[in-house]
Amino acid sequence: MVRIRLRRVGARHQPSYRIVVADKESPRDGRFLEIIGNYNPRTEPATIEIDEARLFHWMKNGAQPSDSMLKLMRTSGALDRWERFKGGESLEKLLAEAEEAHVEVDPRTRRDDLVGARQKASKPAGAEPKEESAPEVETPEEASKEDAEEVAEEAAEAAPQEATEAEADAADTEESDDAEEAKAEESEESEEAEEAEDEAQDEADDDADADKEED
Repeated sequence: MVRIRLRRVGARHQPSYRIVVADKESPRDGRFLEIIGNYNPRTEPATIEIDEARLFHWMKNGAQPSDSMLKLMRTSGALDRWERFKGGESLEKLLAEAEEAHVEVDPRTRRDDLVGARQKASKPAGAEPKEESAPEVETPEEASKEDAEEVAEEAAEAAPQEATEAEADAADTEESDDAEEAKAEESEESEEAEEAEDEAQDEADDDADADKEED
């Protein structure tokens, strides 16, 4: 079976294709019977060139287009003309129509010049460019006023925090004083208890001495 398909050519990452007629059993980039067009997807719009006279000749003799080729035929209008050719329309008329429908495409694959054209096309017609306003410059007086306001705001925000810290410090001081007083009271009580024990011991010793003298 004969197939009409795409044969890849071009460098790495820069694909382009030839439209070839080849035996179905031939490898993708192997031998072919005839070149009937080319396809370059890297132009804008994509370049599709098909010799429709040879295309219709091969299809009339049983050649089958691949799925990719069918998409190209549909995009270029060749598939519609093929159907009309099978319906009996004159080949010369169809070829003349294909020639009129053909669009010349810039062969350059990098279209950096289209960026500016797209930007211009995106702007509404008659629109005037907006004037850019000059940046505002602060005077020294305005700057000092703003600085004073910022300092005042920072002082106002810091005041509650400082008051809270002062209250916490006062509370800690009071707790420390209370603890020292309690410790001092405990020390006094301990000393008094020791003195009472000493007095009781002295009294006991005196009583013991008195008893011995009486005996």
